[in-house]
Amino acid sequence: MKILIVLTSHDRLGDTGEKTGFWLEEFAAPYYALTDAGAGVTLASPTGGQPPLDPKSDSPENQTAATRRFRADPTTQARLASTTKLAGVAAGDFDAVFYPGGHGPMWDMPDNPASIALLEAFVKADKPVGAVCHAPAALVNVRGTDGEYLVRGRHVTGFSNGEEKAVGLDAVVPFLLEDRLKERGGVYSRAADWAPFVQVDGKLVTGQNPASSEPAAAALLKLLRPA
Repeated sequence: MKILIVLTSHDRLGDTGEKTGFWLEEFAAPYYALTDAGAGVTLASPTGGQPPLDPKSDSPENQTAATRRFRADPTTQARLASTTKLAGVAAGDFDAVFYPGGHGPMWDMPDNPASIALLEAFVKADKPVGAVCHAPAALVNVRGTDGEYLVRGRHVTGFSNGEEKAVGLDAVVPFLLEDRLKERGGVYSRAADWAPFVQVDGKLVTGQNPASSEPAAAALLKLLRPA
C-alpha cells in the first residue's frame, strides 16, 4: 500500500505580511495513521524540499499527540524537509493520495497544473483521493471522467465560512472554500465549528477542519482495505 501526501509550498498569508503554509496536525495525524497501518508514504510539494509550516499550527495551544510525536521524530522531520517535486510524481506509482490543509493550499493548489493532472489521473484510475480542511481547494478545478467538475453532485466538506470568519481570514483568503465548493456543484455539508466531520462519496474523502484529519485518514484507509 503506497500513499502520496501532497503539501503546499505557499508561505504568504495574502497581503497581511504574515506567514502561512501547511497545518502541522493535518500532516502529522494522517501521516502516522497511514504509516502505523503499514502504508509506504511519499511526500511531495509543488516546489519540493521543505514545505512551509504555518507557525500558528506549532503554537502550544495547537499541540496534539500527533504533533508532539512529530517533534520527537527526527526521521520524519528529515523526510518532510526533502519532499519530492510534485511534477515528478505519477499517480500510477500510488494507491491513494492525501492533501493536508493549512491556508497555503488556497493559493498554490486550485490552479496548479501538476496537481490538477495528478488528481485527474487518480480519479481516472478509480483510486482514493483525500483532502482535509483547506486542502479541498485542490479539487475545485479538477474534472471527473465525465468532464464535469469532480465535486459536482458529490458530498463534500472543507473549512467552513463560519470557521474562516472565526479566525478572521475571510477577507484575506482568495475565496471562501465552502462557497467555491458549492459553486462547483458540490453538495457541501458541515458540522459545528471545529468539530470533526468527514464526507466520503465514492473514492473521494474530505474533512472539514484540523480535528477531521485523523478521521479522514481512517476513511481513506477503509477505502483501501474494505471490510
